[in-house]
Amino acid sequence: MTHSAVAAAPSLDALREHLDTHLDPAARQWYRQALAEAADHPGGHGPISAWELRLAEAGRRCGSRHADAARVLILHAARADAVALTRVYRQGTADERRAVLLALPHLVPGPDALPLAEDALRTNDTRLIAAAVGPYAARHLDTHGWRHAVLKCLFTGVPVDEVAALDERAHGDAELARMLADFAAERTAADRPVPGGLHRVLALATAPSRKES
Repeated sequence: MTHSAVAAAPSLDALREHLDTHLDPAARQWYRQALAEAADHPGGHGPISAWELRLAEAGRRCGSRHADAARVLILHAARADAVALTRVYRQGTADERRAVLLALPHLVPGPDALPLAEDALRTNDTRLIAAAVGPYAARHLDTHGWRHAVLKCLFTGVPVDEVAALDERAHGDAELARMLADFAAERTAADRPVPGGLHRVLALATAPSRKES
């Protein structure tokens, strides 16, 4: 199932501008060299490609605040397809997995890499979950999977603002409203707080359909 009218991921130009503006000269030189290397030797070569080693270095070279952007741009320069992205995801660290998830909207037009987002949503790593509910999942997760992704965010404390196309996909979804009400009731019965984001999503899910309004 594809949903075309979804929030876009940050553009590649925006990521480049961010790095050009914020990296110090040494980090900027490393990042530009890494991009050139990835562009010159894309795809896979042997057990591990040179650009995959650069993904591992990005945190140390660019700093944790800028590593996501650097890794996404390296993956794009390497023209990593679903097979390469799956390999990086399966073999990489949590930071590299997050970068793969963030890169999906830029690199995989169809649902081929959906298993990666689904895998991230089965974890309790909030940084992976937040990346997994971005534009790629908004386009390709089926309704059942998307509802459970929203619940996973609420359960793990990931802000619902991270969910791409939330307003569009939650609007008038009666089944999602039922699931949210059940979740809220369970939390209340257990004397646990109801996440604030739940009320926002519930308001969307119980809103009349746009055809009726």
